[in-house]
Amino acid sequence: MEWEDGRQEGNIEDRRGMGPVGVVGGGVGAVVLAAIGYFVFGIDPRATLQATQQLQEPAAVQQEGARGRVTDQEGRFVDVIETSNRDVWTPILAQQGVRYRPPRAVVLYDRATPTGCGTGQSAMGPFYCPADQKVYLDLSFWNELESRFGAKGRFARAYVISHEIGHHVQTLLGTSDQARRLGARGAESGSVRLELQADCYAGVWAAHAGEASGGKIVIDRADIRDGLGAAAAVGDDTLQKETQGQVVPDSFTHGTSAQRMRWFTRGYDQGDPAACDTFSAERL
Repeated sequence: MEWEDGRQEGNIEDRRGMGPVGVVGGGVGAVVLAAIGYFVFGIDPRATLQATQQLQEPAAVQQEGARGRVTDQEGRFVDVIETSNRDVWTPILAQQGVRYRPPRAVVLYDRATPTGCGTGQSAMGPFYCPADQKVYLDLSFWNELESRFGAKGRFARAYVISHEIGHHVQTLLGTSDQARRLGARGAESGSVRLELQADCYAGVWAAHAGEASGGKIVIDRADIRDGLGAAAAVGDDTLQKETQGQVVPDSFTHGTSAQRMRWFTRGYDQGDPAACDTFSAERL
């Protein structure tokens, strides 16, 4: 994947080095974020809540991080992918009469940080918080993506970022509210449909990224294979086999590996978010 010459808008909030200090909002906020952590990459919500409670000792509230462009390579990569999503989704949503508003920031942090949904922590993986419309990312997750999930390559990382921005697109379109009404767990749940749609939206981004960047972002078939590898690695069935030795469809929140690969491919092949209507699909 070629990305180094991609455009940067600087929609980054850099909290790295600030440390996991004080947190506002416990209680319901902690429960919400525990659920988000489980929804992202199969984190057990009990573990998330335990860590959240440990972090919520009296302390000063962490201030907002520095805003703007970052100079390190990993931070720049995140900036380029967020900007590319903006360039892709702005004209697509305009065709539907919807104004694309980018996430309020992509927050880079270390270990733990306060969010509009409660305490975010690196063990949860990247996530989108609809309450403050920010994407949260501890860059150490890239190591886990390769070592635990076996998903290598720049594009696997771009897929993860674009999946989370896909959740922001759902917030703009009101899809998230529709999903909540359908329930949070189960093979046909609103959560599964929401997550598979975000995978499809990541595919839509990949289909248009080159053209939208004026050729400065180049994605080839090998990159797409890396993205499919990442999608397969975080399917509910794969994660459940790894963590509990059995597959329990009634507890699915993201969809199977095959489903995640299929919907990402659908978005990439068709390049049209209308093809990502998981809520009307008879077969996920």
